[in-house]
Amino acid sequence: MDLRHISFRLLEVFMSVVKTGSISETARNLHLTQPTVSLQIKRLQEAVGEPLVLMHQQKLTVTEAGVELFKTCQQVFGKFDDYKDFLAELKGGERGRCKIAMVNTAQYILPKLLGPYSNRHPHVELPLEIGNRAEVLARFERGEDDIYVFSHPPSLEHAKAARFLHNPLEFIVPRDHPLTKEQNIKLEQLTPYRFLLREPGSATRMLFESELQSRGLVLSDSVQMRSNEAIRVAVSSGMGIAVLSRHVLPNEGGEFKVLSVVDTNLASHWYFVIRTDRHLSHAARSFLQFAEKHLELYLGAQWVRNELSQLSSIEI
Repeated sequence: MDLRHISFRLLEVFMSVVKTGSISETARNLHLTQPTVSLQIKRLQEAVGEPLVLMHQQKLTVTEAGVELFKTCQQVFGKFDDYKDFLAELKGGERGRCKIAMVNTAQYILPKLLGPYSNRHPHVELPLEIGNRAEVLARFERGEDDIYVFSHPPSLEHAKAARFLHNPLEFIVPRDHPLTKEQNIKLEQLTPYRFLLREPGSATRMLFESELQSRGLVLSDSVQMRSNEAIRVAVSSGMGIAVLSRHVLPNEGGEFKVLSVVDTNLASHWYFVIRTDRHLSHAARSFLQFAEKHLELYLGAQWVRNELSQLSSIEI
């Protein structure tokens, strides 16, 4: 018999014989007959090609080859015990990898959840990808990640989205802008000024342009920028005005001012999105369950719109 074909059962019987020093006690412990135990030891010795135990005057002695095999068995079974523990942690969401891809604006939100989750689950890897909507949508189409974060989720058959956070949009202007002295400002009063916009396809831009189109309004001037941070800095520098997610703006201070536009209330929601045609890792499921339970604690009750049970209960 090839050593590679030795069964775990044979090794288990051998280890018990060595530990107890008795064929009969091994038979009782493993619910076998004594002849069966003796036959198993014989088969193992034939596979090894060396005697493993010797019986002399009713006393069992372990040979040098037997001692070494016993040590090897301890290592092997110990490794499998470790693996069993690893699997338990993996299935419990305590280990593994949860890959998340998010649109740029979500980087101001998601770390508030990821930090506490990572502290509670230190053995879960959380690789993050951040990009514009087109880039994250391409990753979704290729199925490169476990969870995706959009404010305008894809309408695809294999996409399952659940909202978790209200996303109000705000108009911001430099602190010394003429509009800061106005009251009862309406949207049409903003159109003569230069707007700083994200790239085409950005959810914020799509929502804003849809509002303009529905009212028959056209911007007189606009400049495209790739990031929210660049837009914030540009507004602070007096380059123009902008519409950004409330979650991107600092709570207080800054070199710009938020305008109250009385006839406009732009808002969307943040969504976690998964693919229903792909396996959802235990770690990803663990994160979604954590998020579902702790959204209000870490993201603020006034913003939370918790529909995550739609995702965490899905069998994938």
